[in-house]
Formats: sequence, structure tokens, C-alpha cells
Amino acid sequence: MVAVLAIAAGCKSRFEKILQSNDTGKKYQEAIRLYNKKDYTKALQLFDDLMQKYKGRAEAEDLTYYQAYTNYKLDDYTTARYQFKVFADTYPNSPKAEECRYMSAYCFYLESPKHTLDQDNTYKAIEALQLFINLYPQSPRVAEASKHIADLRDKLETKAFENAKLYYTTGGYDLQNYRAAVTAFKNVLRDFPDTKYAEEIEYLSVKSQYAFAENSLEVRQEERFSEVLTLADEFEEHFPQSKYLKEVQTLKRKAEQRIAVVQKEMAARKPKHTKDKESAEENKTSKDE
Repeated sequence: MVAVLAIAAGCKSRFEKILQSNDTGKKYQEAIRLYNKKDYTKALQLFDDLMQKYKGRAEAEDLTYYQAYTNYKLDDYTTARYQFKVFADTYPNSPKAEECRYMSAYCFYLESPKHTLDQDNTYKAIEALQLFINLYPQSPRVAEASKHIADLRDKLETKAFENAKLYYTTGGYDLQNYRAAVTAFKNVLRDFPDTKYAEEIEYLSVKSQYAFAENSLEVRQEERFSEVLTLADEFEEHFPQSKYLKEVQTLKRKAEQRIAVVQKEMAARKPKHTKDKESAEENKTSKDE
């Protein structure tokens, strides 16, 4: 039995021997060697082991730094951003604090999903990057952080536009979606005043409002077609050379016609005594004038 154990011990790899060793100095040197060799999986095992032994000691500063970068190299951005943040919070006076604060925010940026998915990490990434800019306004990394924020806001802008557009495209199934589309489009323009989708948003707003008005109860149509005119006027003012201009103008003319028809029909349906009363009031006003 002793012989078997001896053979098994002899078969251990160099890495296993170092991992099980109590020689922390040798273990640290091997961890750095493996890190530089890009053998991050083995390096991380040694760094994790060393952190248990050096927790609360001066050596923990460099170990936390390497541990964070090793997880980053292994694409474990969730763990890496946490460790980078721990470093920046624990060692704020370290020459590496700025770098780690940026890397923590950058890991959030890397975890931001495509625009069709939940954007919680996108908002957190923007917040973290903006915090970095606020803390280190003179940093050479500010320009890069600002670019990342712009990329993330572009993603949020696209998601907001696509969500609003979805209300429009599903309006045929639920007429209230046309109304929701107009509100959603307004919110996109409010939240992203310089949006690249502005022309299409205003065009689809006119179409959505027209469809909503057209399918409304007659008593509400005048008010809702009037909103079509308002939106169409804004579109003509903002995009006089638009490829959508003729269609918007056509909808505007139709809305004006529908308003005239509705007004005529509603007037014809008024009871005679109501008409006589209104006529009398008009005559009295004329005499007073």
C-alpha cells in the first residue's frame, strides 16, 4: 500500500505539487509564470489559493489585481468586474486604482447584451462608466469611456425605437396599440432628442395617429384627426425634403376631409331644439356686438 502511494505521489505533475505545496513564494512565482504564459486556468487556481493565505495582508493587493485580470482573460466578466471594483474600493490610492475602476466599468460594457434583450446591464454599464469619468476627468481613458457610453445609449435608442415600432406593426390586431405607438414614439424623441430615427418616428407617428382616429368612435374622431394635422405639420416643418413627405401630406388632406365630414354628420344629428337654441344664442351675440 505504501508503495502504491509513493508511486501515485511520484506521478503528480509539477503543477499539482506546487498547488499542494505550502511554499507560498514558489506558488506565487509559478502563478505569475503561468499568467504570462497565458495558461489562465491554472494560474487562477494558484491565485485563488494564495488569496486565502494572504487575505488582509499587503500581498493581497497584487493578488487581487492578478486575480481580476485572470478572470477577465477567461471571459468571466461578472467575477472580473467585481474583483476590479473591490481593488479600486480597497486600494483607492494605488497607482492601479484608476485602471481597475475603468476595467470594472468596461466589464459591465462587455456584458451588455444585444438590444433585443433586457438592458439592465447596459444601464449599469453607463452608470459605471460615467462614475469613472466623474472620478478621473483627466484620465486618458475618458475618451474611450465616453465612446462606450455613446455605444450603449445607441443600443438603448434602438431598443426604444423597435419597441415603439412594434406597437405600430401590431395595431391591426389591437387598435389601442396605435395609440400606444404614438405615446411610445414621443417618449423616444424625448429621451433621445438627437435620435437617428427621428424622421421615421415622426412619419410613423402620423400614420399611427391616423389609424387610431380612423377606427375611433365618431364622437372622438374630430379630436383625434386634429392630432393627425398637428403631427403632420410638425413633420413638414422638420423634414421638408423627406421621402415620406407626399404620404404625410396625403394623410393630412384625408384627415381634414374626415374632420369636415364628421362635423357635418354630428351637426345633422343634433335635435332641432338644440339647433334652435344655438341659433338663438348666435343671433343674440350678433346683436350684442
